Amino acid sequence: MIPLTRNGVRRNVFSISRQSLPRPARLYSSPSKSAQAEAAASVHIPSSAFPHYQPPPSHSYSYEGMEGFLHSPRPFTVVPTPLPRDRESPLNEIFFANSSTQDQFAVINACLHNLHDVPRAKQVFEQLRSSGKGAGLMDISMFNSLLDAYLEMATTKDIGRRTFWIEDICALYEEMEGGRVSVTPNAHTYATMFRLYERFNPNSGSDIPSTACLPTPEELLKAMVDRQISVSLVVSDRGIRSTDQANELVKTIYGAAMSMNLPHVAGELGLVQTFGTTLPDPLEDVPEATPVLKTKKFPPIRISQAEDGSIRRIEAEGEAESSESETKAEVPFHLDNLRKHLAEVCFARRVLSGDAAARQKLLEASVYDIAAERLKHEATMYASLGLTGSKLKDPDLRAWVWEWHQKLQTRIKDELATLMELEPTTREGKASHAILPFLTLLKPEKMSLLTILEILYMQGSGGLHEGMKTARTLISIGKAVEQEYKTEMCKRNNITIPSMPQRGEQNGYFSGYAYQNLHARRVAARRFMEDAEEWTSEWSQGIRVKVGSFLVDNLMAVAMVTRTGVDKKTGKEVSEEQPAFFHSYEYMRGHKLGVIKLNHLVSERMAKDSIKETIHPRHLPMLVKPKPWVSDSDGGYLYNKTSVMRFKESVEQHAYLRRASELGHVELIFAGLDVLGSTPWHINRDVFDVVLQVWNSGERMPKIPPAVFDMPEPAKPANVEVDQRAKVIYIQRHKQYLADKANNHSERCNVNYKVEIARTFLGDTLYFPHNLDFRGRAYPIPPHLNHMGDDLSRALLKFAEAKPLGERGLWWLKVHLANVYGYDKGSFDERAQFTEEHLADVYDSAERPLEGNRWWAKADDPWQCLATCMELRNALNSPNPHEFLSTLPVHQDGTCNGLQHYAALGGDSKGARQVNLDVTDRPADVYTFVADMVKEQMKKDIAAGNAIATKLDGKITRKVVKQTVMTTVYGVTYVGARDQIERQLKDRGDIPAEECWECAAYLAKLTLRCIGDLFSGAKAIQIWLNVCARIIAKSIPKERIAEALSRDDAKGNRVGKEQMTSVVWTTPMGLPIVQPYRQIKRKQVHTSLQTIFISDPTIPAAVNSAKQASAFPPNFVHSLDATHMMLTALECKTRDVTFASVHDSYWTHACSVDEMSGVIRDTFIALHSRDILANLAEEFKQRYKDFVLPISSVRSITNPEVQKNAELAYIKMQERADIKLQKTFAEASQAAAEAEAESDAAENEDGDVAAEDADPLPKTVKRGRKKGSVIRSSDPELDQLRHVCFNVADLIPAVPEKGAFDVKKIKKSRYFFS
Repeated sequence: MIPLTRNGVRRNVFSISRQSLPRPARLYSSPSKSAQAEAAASVHIPSSAFPHYQPPPSHSYSYEGMEGFLHSPRPFTVVPTPLPRDRESPLNEIFFANSSTQDQFAVINACLHNLHDVPRAKQVFEQLRSSGKGAGLMDISMFNSLLDAYLEMATTKDIGRRTFWIEDICALYEEMEGGRVSVTPNAHTYATMFRLYERFNPNSGSDIPSTACLPTPEELLKAMVDRQISVSLVVSDRGIRSTDQANELVKTIYGAAMSMNLPHVAGELGLVQTFGTTLPDPLEDVPEATPVLKTKKFPPIRISQAEDGSIRRIEAEGEAESSESETKAEVPFHLDNLRKHLAEVCFARRVLSGDAAARQKLLEASVYDIAAERLKHEATMYASLGLTGSKLKDPDLRAWVWEWHQKLQTRIKDELATLMELEPTTREGKASHAILPFLTLLKPEKMSLLTILEILYMQGSGGLHEGMKTARTLISIGKAVEQEYKTEMCKRNNITIPSMPQRGEQNGYFSGYAYQNLHARRVAARRFMEDAEEWTSEWSQGIRVKVGSFLVDNLMAVAMVTRTGVDKKTGKEVSEEQPAFFHSYEYMRGHKLGVIKLNHLVSERMAKDSIKETIHPRHLPMLVKPKPWVSDSDGGYLYNKTSVMRFKESVEQHAYLRRASELGHVELIFAGLDVLGSTPWHINRDVFDVVLQVWNSGERMPKIPPAVFDMPEPAKPANVEVDQRAKVIYIQRHKQYLADKANNHSERCNVNYKVEIARTFLGDTLYFPHNLDFRGRAYPIPPHLNHMGDDLSRALLKFAEAKPLGERGLWWLKVHLANVYGYDKGSFDERAQFTEEHLADVYDSAERPLEGNRWWAKADDPWQCLATCMELRNALNSPNPHEFLSTLPVHQDGTCNGLQHYAALGGDSKGARQVNLDVTDRPADVYTFVADMVKEQMKKDIAAGNAIATKLDGKITRKVVKQTVMTTVYGVTYVGARDQIERQLKDRGDIPAEECWECAAYLAKLTLRCIGDLFSGAKAIQIWLNVCARIIAKSIPKERIAEALSRDDAKGNRVGKEQMTSVVWTTPMGLPIVQPYRQIKRKQVHTSLQTIFISDPTIPAAVNSAKQASAFPPNFVHSLDATHMMLTALECKTRDVTFASVHDSYWTHACSVDEMSGVIRDTFIALHSRDILANLAEEFKQRYKDFVLPISSVRSITNPEVQKNAELAYIKMQERADIKLQKTFAEASQAAAEAEAESDAAENEDGDVAAEDADPLPKTVKRGRKKGSVIRSSDPELDQLRHVCFNVADLIPAVPEKGAFDVKKIKKSRYFFS
């Protein structure tokens, strides 16, 4: 017997589900922990298919230990280069489907959902197959969805054409089984075909004329056995929706197995039945708990209101009737609501073990339902008291949300009914026909609340204080609808969650066996989960915009608020109904921008009221360990779909990551994210209580803005109308005042989110699922409250696991207190002594945080300082401080970590000393060193009479230059450095705001010059990386070069269009990094609000070579620090050391700091003991061995070594007689550049290439056709010159020579991380 567990059925009919059936050993968590849960069948892991351009990897993972892993050859992932938008190929379609093709897949998915329009889905599917487009998007889940839909059409929806649908099912299955399509059947496919046979076999009594086309049970079972698909997976498939269906299917398969003499199949079916009859229901004999009841009948209520509408008094009129017969009882709302949602917990017990898991499901699954229930209850309660929105002087935000929700859901229903009535042949009907399937995926009630909550969440984004950008908002709401639909699909199938690999099973991660084991487990887990998932398709940006526009347009039509004010002439109070949201335009940076603005009244309420209902589960921590990452798109939250990488609108990044995942190149990346997500956390209740007290008081405190902006408005000078300078200064100061006031409001809302989330999760154990940015850096997915947030966020969190301090732990706790206070440049002993000297302040801060002298509030990180004071006080007050169970995270921070990596890469002894790689008695402070260099330069300028230098004398501190020094290695520009320094000067407050910009411009130049002098080794590496990136970005695949260089007199050549090559490299952990920088191609989408121009990532565009080059050095260093962090996380997991990180700040328990410090040094040494730059150069030569640069492109790369390499290659071509030109390389490149100028002029006139994206030509060459010196394209010599190309590998310059610094010295450096 098989349980009925889907489609809302909750009957306790049976005993077994998919989760209790046999499955791959040690892959999944088991609700029952039954000893009978053994693997009944082995899982077949198919070998990956390799395209013709990439042979199967030959590596055997024959390494041991971390250094062996890092020194072994890392296989790198290869994906074809995208083609220009006007060219197509079958291979390009597999990896880079365009938005039009994506839209067609999304239409199929929407039409299949609830059988909305299956004939249309079938038509679009057949069109796609005949055109050959989207082959890479056609997977087994899509084919299974079509089979399911056809079967339901034949069974219930379209009985009149039953034979037609059955023939389609059989034809599609035969193509899958016969290998005529790119997918192969899985367990769900066979379950569907068995269901087809059960319904329409000769003995079923069906009225179809013939069943000859139906595959027999024996044929299906033989195919299953050949493909090694377990019958238990077929019997427990999600398509088997009733116990009777399950019983019939077991009998059918059993009969086929006996007739084919397959006793092992019959035995497995017997094992299934054994599970079904022995698995107990833990709640079978548990009676329901009697709920708390309260008297439902209330005495009459009289409400007294003032003239302005405010409530003066609420009192009862007489006594309540006490007759027992008339008095009724009811369950209090909060308990009733809880009981409704906990009814799901019993069902969740079948899927996930433990109450926390069930709560997590409810947390993710019912956010909109819970919000709607809460809002409905509050509205009913107010109505029962006669307090409608019009009678409340200051209505609550939630009352408005409920009112808008009621109106919006009604309007959506009416609009959908109207759209359905439109004829598809008309212009309006055609447009509605295109979007209608997507608007029927969710109920109007859910879309209504989703739209309201999402738009409230978007408030203040994109640099706008009381509103949001229209395009971003429409895309966000459309994406929210898409995500909610996919979440419902996940919830529908109750997929089992794979368990984390247990520490010790693999004796560490860095061995060949461990890596193969990780890969095998993940592939098996992924296959198992895919069988249980329903197919969904990605939406294009265009669909998201149209869906979002429909919803926002309707919201703006119905959402109203009532504003009350006093008429200045009459003095009487007047009220007016105004839109809560309205569309407008603003100018930002010279561009006219469409914005959606919030009514000022709504904006004010958001800063005051509870906003729990606006927080989506994907923005919240988890109550159970995150789902392990089993693929590039499956992991983290249990039901909310999340990608493992945060793509920057790049389909190429997605293609590389998906391919790397398929090939098993990123197992340690997935494992590292699982380790980071498995660290348990608690809310620090002691700190939270202080935060809440400050928040409710409304006063200004560090990191908490005041409820009412408390800075004085600049006074208007008396001479403002006659003194132009005074007027300019006043305008600047007033503008800054308004910006600060708006920022205060935004920050208040931001802190409100943190406080609400922390309050909600008090007493719970939290987990933060992690994913990556495209450089490989890990981030927690919940954005509002996590350990990577600001000082306040970090102070609110502590480890859930407590560990005894020990003697060293107590000492490290004292050092940590000095660090967060800001005394972090002394020796460790001096820092511990600093804490000893301030113990009185520590006790005062911990015991009287707000009433005392507030010593903690003067710290650099005040809230973390307060948390440490409380922890240290508790430890010292305990009977034995060394045995005190501590939960406070203690940090070890790198010293300008980017410069540390540069110093190690280049063996730079001088730079290594400045960033604590070398052994020193005291920590070096590179920021102070640079500040001192700046001061020395300023002295010379002051002596020379420089007025700005004189004004800044005595005002240059370490803090002023710190951010600029820190970000120099990450590619900060002069403009970025100027802005950073300007903010620091404004924060000082001793320089007039109107003079800060001029002073910052002077200081930025000085600071960047001093940094360049200090870190010359890092500069040489940056230049080398920049040049390599420029070469790659200018390159073209050999198979495309002929067409790229073809030309006619009208348009010139296609070199600019064909430069599609991104800079791609592989991290030491196997992650492919793809730089996403391409020329912007925008797509116009017409909406009812405005015409939206969106950047469509599926539109192929040439790379932005300048951005590719400038961004490569910082991105490469980021990928190294991400690798170091991942290595450290995995090694700490192996040693059972609690670990968390904020990029280059590593956290653990105080008692584990010494052990973690050793791991940090070991992993850094192991990483840099290999020649990273030499390996990178070799990868570039291998990855781009079939890429070339035309001679005209080579000339634009002005690096002397590149030009020398090109000249040598040119001479060899002449010697081999590959070219018959007599020109020297200099002459040839000059002539090619002039020809390119002519081509560029022609292309720009045609509008194909934007001038701003073209690289500058040498000064000796002028663009356009110069009269009397036109280079004619018909010149044979010039035509031959134009086809001269250079291999990328021949142009890559030599790696900068490495210095003498020995990276192993780091092992003895006390202050490397401190």
